[in-house]
Amino acid sequence: MAPHHTTPTDPARPLDLAAVGIGPFNLALSALADEVPDLAYAAYDRRPAFDWHPGLMFDWASLQVNFLADLVSLIRPTSRWSFLNYLVEHDRMYPFYIAERFHMPRREYADYCAWAAASLPTCHFGTDVTELHWDAERDLWRLVLRPTTGDGAPTTRLARNVVLGVGTEPTLPAPLRTLADGHPDRVFHSGDHLRRVDRLAAQGVRHLTVVGSGQSGAEVFLDVLRRQRQTGWEITWLTRSWGFAPLDYTKLVLEYTTPAYMRYFHSLPARVRDRLVAEQWQLYKGIDSETIDLIHSELYDHLLDGDRPAVRLLPATAVRHAEPVDGRYRLGLHHADTGRDTTLDTDAVVAATGYTARRPALLGPVEHLIAWDGQGRYDVTPDHRVRTAPQVGAGLYVQNAELHTHGVAAPDLGIGAYRGAVILNAVTGRETFRLPRRTGFQTFDPAADPTDTTA
Repeated sequence: MAPHHTTPTDPARPLDLAAVGIGPFNLALSALADEVPDLAYAAYDRRPAFDWHPGLMFDWASLQVNFLADLVSLIRPTSRWSFLNYLVEHDRMYPFYIAERFHMPRREYADYCAWAAASLPTCHFGTDVTELHWDAERDLWRLVLRPTTGDGAPTTRLARNVVLGVGTEPTLPAPLRTLADGHPDRVFHSGDHLRRVDRLAAQGVRHLTVVGSGQSGAEVFLDVLRRQRQTGWEITWLTRSWGFAPLDYTKLVLEYTTPAYMRYFHSLPARVRDRLVAEQWQLYKGIDSETIDLIHSELYDHLLDGDRPAVRLLPATAVRHAEPVDGRYRLGLHHADTGRDTTLDTDAVVAATGYTARRPALLGPVEHLIAWDGQGRYDVTPDHRVRTAPQVGAGLYVQNAELHTHGVAAPDLGIGAYRGAVILNAVTGRETFRLPRRTGFQTFDPAADPTDTTA
């Protein structure tokens, strides 16, 4: 590999940009920043190394976006950090070419990201950013860094700009959260599935319930269904949604995950944006059709076997309350269509109930300087900068924390390279990366200038 271009960071020199958290989005930012001359940049993560959703790393699972949605290709396809270059570096280009896989295996994507994270000199793992302060005299951010291993003392680093890519956190509905707090080995979030599922059979579990019908819920259900012959589990899969609905992956709908729609979405009133996010859930929360087909095939085999334990699928069914009863768990269920309430007794619950953006604790010292909306969310500009108090000139940016301001594209891996380029252009004050001018055929605002090519 050619030497990187990012300026080596003298600890005494303020960084031009500091990234907090090294998930796929800040990793994309790091990969693009690697070729920006004279940019003082560093990224920090408390974990010892890159690790992406290990609790859902099924051998058979594929990414829901195609391989061009890697760290860099949609902005800089010639980058050495592209997925295609990763294949060359690992001598897999011809096997991948012959396989004709448009959607790479999820474990391959995770390995690709780990390869980039381990190779990029600006990515610093094992370093926790515990506090963020504003230096009013110099108008700089001061990051407090604490090593997560050993007995190293905290240090500080100054930065002109900070981008938060701390990710989202697992969320459980209130009834299940209470159960999980007291019974974490038997009631847990799907993000921990592969770390805990093997223990369930040894614990005498006979009935297992999967809650939630997004991609994670579908994959967990398929996994436990395939284990049924060995475990003897009865299985119930329920969702409060009207059905086990597919991800809408049709071409014109995919344009709702493009920069064009993201700009249009940002221009709308907040109440309209909130309504659209709720209505457009199938654009980012549905199940891909391949997984649905695999599930149906497995259920048909279950039918043919005839002697396997019962399996039930319950759509339009919400968990209203939950309590331990005689060593089991009683779930109070409500059916949306009939309005009837029933109960379900189960031995274990895997809750595929999604993730929510979180306000990191490190912001405590500067919360009063940040503009929050009426629901306590970041007020984010079109270029992903968080609005701050007028006296603060230092930039604060976010990645994947702006679903409410930028729409369903925010969590989509296909927007990662674009958003990273937008942030780097803003930080450098120039068009460091050429942004695509046309990303969709649709005109989302009929009053828009028909000669405008930024759609």
